[in-house]
Amino acid sequence: MAGNTFGTLFKLTTFGESHGKAIGGILEGCPAGLQLDLEAIQHELDRRKPGQSAIVTQRKEPDTVEFFSGIFEGKTTGTPIGFAIYNTNQKPRDYSHIKDSYRPSHADYVYDKKYGFRDYRGGGRSSARETASRVVAGAIAKQILGKVQISAYVSQVGTMKLTKSYQELDLTLVESNPVRCPEPGTASEMEAYIKKIKKEGDTIGGVISCVIQNVPIGLGEPVFDKLHADLGKAMLSINAVKGFEFGSGFAGVQLKGSEHNDAFNPDGTTKTNNSGGVQGGISNGMDIYFKVAFKPVATLLQGYETIDKEGNKVETHGKGRHDPCVVPRAVPIVEAMAALVLADFLLLAKTNRI
Repeated sequence: MAGNTFGTLFKLTTFGESHGKAIGGILEGCPAGLQLDLEAIQHELDRRKPGQSAIVTQRKEPDTVEFFSGIFEGKTTGTPIGFAIYNTNQKPRDYSHIKDSYRPSHADYVYDKKYGFRDYRGGGRSSARETASRVVAGAIAKQILGKVQISAYVSQVGTMKLTKSYQELDLTLVESNPVRCPEPGTASEMEAYIKKIKKEGDTIGGVISCVIQNVPIGLGEPVFDKLHADLGKAMLSINAVKGFEFGSGFAGVQLKGSEHNDAFNPDGTTKTNNSGGVQGGISNGMDIYFKVAFKPVATLLQGYETIDKEGNKVETHGKGRHDPCVVPRAVPIVEAMAALVLADFLLLAKTNRI
C-alpha cells in the first residue's frame, strides 16, 4: 500500500490498524542533538486520546508512546525515530456484523474494490486512530519549531459558530472545556448540543480554526510546493475533513483588489493580512490562519440500510464506540499536521542559500 509517508526532509511513515496490536511510526530527518521533552509529547497524545470526556468515544486507551530508536540520553541522534502506541482496548467483535456489508460514507466499499480485501475491524488502516502517530511526530516537530506558536480551536459545531476572529479570542481558554472552544458560553452550548446528538444515536460536524504565529519569512516554495498548498494537503489527509479555507478564503471573492491587497508597512509587515501569512506560496512573517471543515462522523448508532458484497440491500445498525462529533479530539491533530509541514519547510529553507 502506497501513501503512508508524509514530508520531504522531515518525513513520517505510519503503520498499524485500529484494532491491531499497535499503531506507530518512523520519523526520518530529525536533526541530531535536539533535547526532547518527552512529557510534552505525551501531553499532546493525551489531548487526542479517546475516553477523555462524555462527548467523545468511550474507548479506553492510555495511548502511551514507546520509543525504540533515534533517541539517546534524551536527545535525538539524527537516525530514524521509531515509536509505537499499543492498542490495549480492542473490541473487534463490535464490527463482526459488517464483515460482509459496507457502512455508508466509510472507506469500506472502496477499500474492498481497490484491494479485494479489507480489515473490517473499525476500518483498519482507514480508522482515525492512525492519527495518534501523527500527533507524536507533530509534537517533535513543534520542538524543532521553537518560538513558532500553533494554536487550533473549535470554532463551529453544526450551525453554532464563533463570530469573533482569533485576535479577539483568548486562546489560553481552549483547553478549559471538553469542546476546545475558547469562548466559554458558546462552548457550553456546543457541549450540550453534542450530548443531545449523541443521545439520538446521531453525529454532527464542525470546523477547527488554526493560527500560526512567529513564522519566519521564506518558508515554502514558489511553484508546486507552496506553503499553503502543503498545509491544505496535510489537513485534507485527516480523516473526515471535507474543506480547507486559507486566509481570506471564499469571503475574499466578494472584495475588490483595492480592498483585498495587503499594503506594506515600512518594516515589511502588512497593514491587513488577507493573504493569511503567505504570498507567492512563501511565508511573509505575518500570522498564518486557516479553517478546516469536518463532516459528521459516518458511523451512526441507529438503524440504516446498506448493501452487502453481492449488492443486496441489508438492514443493519452501528455498534462500537464512536465520537458523536470529531472536532474536539481533532484539534491536536490539526496542530500536529501544521507542525509537520512547517518543520519540513524550515529544514528545506536551510538549502535555499549557500
